[in-house]
Amino acid sequence: QVQLVEFGGGLVQAGGSLRLSCVASGRILSINAMGWYRQAPGKQRELVAVITSGGTTTYTDSVKGRFTISRDNAKNTVHLQMNSLRPEDTAVYYCNAGVRTAVLSGFRDYWGQGTQVTVSS
Repeated sequence: QVQLVEFGGGLVQAGGSLRLSCVASGRILSINAMGWYRQAPGKQRELVAVITSGGTTTYTDSVKGRFTISRDNAKNTVHLQMNSLRPEDTAVYYCNAGVRTAVLSGFRDYWGQGTQVTVSS
């Protein structure tokens, strides 16, 4: 039905930058919030940043001022620009979107497969 595919993970040195992108495709009527979560080894998945369809953004405190989330509603795409990366940002990053697939249905959460971000010290 709906697929979310992430791009842009990789290995970077501390202080460097990476840009993650996620494209939603399939049977999409509308998307409300889109966001990025991350999960480090041995830790629970946590919210990194979220953006509403109207452009309102929310960030977890540890990334404020370093990460920027943006989206292109026409292309069902969300981006995460990550600057001043730190070793503690190392995690698998997951894209999330609330998608409605039919007029009479509500929004349902969909997840990408995850992309690894590794920051070396």
